[in-house]
Amino acid sequence: MSASPDPPEDVIARWDGEGGAEPDGPQAAAPEREGQPAAGPPTAQEWAEMRTRVIALENLVIALLATASDEQRALAKRMARYIAPRPGATPHRLTLHAAHRMSDLVDRAERFEDAPR
Repeated sequence: MSASPDPPEDVIARWDGEGGAEPDGPQAAAPEREGQPAAGPPTAQEWAEMRTRVIALENLVIALLATASDEQRALAKRMARYIAPRPGATPHRLTLHAAHRMSDLVDRAERFEDAPR
């Protein structure tokens, strides 16, 4: 018998407790490579590649959500509501905008539900 999935609140709390994707999270402790210069700001070419990858990932997420159950899409929208600054942190417009982007991805995926195949 499999255990029931953790509620979103527990998942978020665990993510926060493990450092999540924050600069002070576990990845900040990664050792520097010897002989490697510190990375500078991304070049225009690197930014273009990053944008291309984000567009590809967004479309992949939309495709996966389009075949997801109603419950899974509802969960994705509920998870978007949990995106918020950490307690005591100043709200950053990009963080706040991320929740809207998540919900938008689900909405875009739902448009494909009734599309002819």
